[in-house]
Formats: sequence, structure tokens, C-alpha cells
Amino acid sequence: MNDFENPWKIIESREVYDNPWVNIRHENVIKPNGEDGIYGIAHFKLKAIAVIPLDEEDNTWLVGQYRYPLKEYSWEIPMGGGSFKEDNLEAAKRELKEETGIIASNWTELGKLHTSNSVTDEVGFMFLAENLQFGEAEPDDTEILMLKKVSLKEAVRMVMNSEITDSLSIATILKVARLKGI
Repeated sequence: MNDFENPWKIIESREVYDNPWVNIRHENVIKPNGEDGIYGIAHFKLKAIAVIPLDEEDNTWLVGQYRYPLKEYSWEIPMGGGSFKEDNLEAAKRELKEETGIIASNWTELGKLHTSNSVTDEVGFMFLAENLQFGEAEPDDTEILMLKKVSLKEAVRMVMNSEITDSLSIATILKVARLKGI
């Protein structure tokens, strides 16, 4: 076996929960050490799309909202879900407009990340949006959002002080700060 072959063996796999956004599977497995084991996997049916809007003075906009699974308020960059059939850039444009009312004419795809690859297959895509125009936000019916304009430097400080804890937000903010020399 080489380093890239799957050392896990699936004995049984069954769905234990399913809704339009997530599917949960329970699997009985043989672990890489040869012992019996179990694994739970959360399969996300949408990709995550994250956008950091940045103006000419290196200011950005954070979105604040109560996150039900965490039972706490969260500051994040604008983000949401997109169908795997939807183009990543089109999904990013839609999410930025929905959550902030911002439209950008310059876009840079920053890459992808896996949000918690020990228990989920969720994949997120990161974008930088520049040359901004401002309009009205159109949030989803599940979102009560607050917008906050901060400097990119302040957003980095918030990440470093664990005031921003969302993994996609952290990765995107730090990546853009590095690209901008902040």
C-alpha cells in the first residue's frame, strides 16, 4: 500500500439522517490498524461560498448573525451555499449581493478548503471581490443579518483574538491579508 491508498475498509454503510442540505451516514469499518471501528460522516449537499469584499482603502464588510448550531452570535465574511451545478463565481456574486447589497466588478478566486475533513466532506471556495458598488441586501428568510465595516487589519485582529471563529472566514481573511501585505 502506498501513502495515497485508502487504508480504511467499509463493512457496512447506512443513512441515519437526510434533509435537503445534509446527509448523515453511520459506517462500520476496519480501521487502518486492522481493528473494527465506526465512523460518522456528514455529507453536505451544497458547496460553501465565501467572499471578502475589499474597497480601495482596504476596508471590508463582516456579516453578523446568530448561528443556530453554535448557539451563539458569529461575525463572518459574506458566505452561503451553492449548488454543485452552479458556477462558483456566480454563486459568490449572488451571495455577496444577497447578504450585503454589494456588487463587485473585479473578482479573484482564492482557492478551496475543506471545513472539517475528519467528519465532513464539505468543501468551501474563497473569493476576493473588489471595485465595489453598493445597493440593497436581499437576505434569505432564515437570516437576520447585521453588517459591520472594518479595515482588513481590524478583521485580522478579530481573527487573532478569536472574535471571528468561522473557518472559511479565517482562511479567507488571512489569505487576503497576506496577499495585500497586511
